[in-house]
Amino acid sequence: MDVVHSTPAPSVLIVEDDSRLAAMLAELLTDEGYAVEVALDGQRGLHLGLTYAYDVLILDRGLPALEGLDLLARLRHNGVTCPVLVLSALGNPADRVEGLDAGAEDYLAKPFDIDELLARLRALRRRHLEKARIVRIGDRRLNLDSREVCSSSPGDPVRLSDRESSLLAYLATRPSRVVSRAELRSAVFVDAESDVAVDTYVHYLRRKLGPEVITTVRGRGYRLGRA
Repeated sequence: MDVVHSTPAPSVLIVEDDSRLAAMLAELLTDEGYAVEVALDGQRGLHLGLTYAYDVLILDRGLPALEGLDLLARLRHNGVTCPVLVLSALGNPADRVEGLDAGAEDYLAKPFDIDELLARLRALRRRHLEKARIVRIGDRRLNLDSREVCSSSPGDPVRLSDRESSLLAYLATRPSRVVSRAELRSAVFVDAESDVAVDTYVHYLRRKLGPEVITTVRGRGYRLGRA
């Protein structure tokens, strides 16, 4: 029997304190095929952004508890690299420059056109995926096309299998997070029936790249790099 590999829906975190607008955006993006999470204040947005990996983040500026650009700065400081679109009533050129300089990839002023918002989100995800074909792992680089890990020191590249490459890339794009076995199985080993597959491929990667490439965090999962 053929095994069907499902592709997870792209995930989006909406951080917006206007509950009606947040609900409208959530319904719109769900209809477009996104898996949507909503935070109504900056502290909740920070918690979700640091805890889970999203494909794109939509961020208001005038948030309670934690201002939007402060939230963005904290996410970037903690290694969160997902593309961010700022959606704000603060729309003059100086505001847009401030948002982009703070680490956002795009900035759209309210009120906005729905089709333009959807197009900008598609463009953000497309550019992010293209950029992510080379993943940095300390002083090494993983080429997702060739599935080779190259070091800055002389030596032949290390060739990985497709599963090894996908597992290493998933951890490498979440450098500050401990990722649970359940999340890794859902994202990388969608046809696996248990977490044994995750542990097995972590062992393979350590054997090829060294024991320090992935740290086991007891009771929680795995993290890239040394403890």
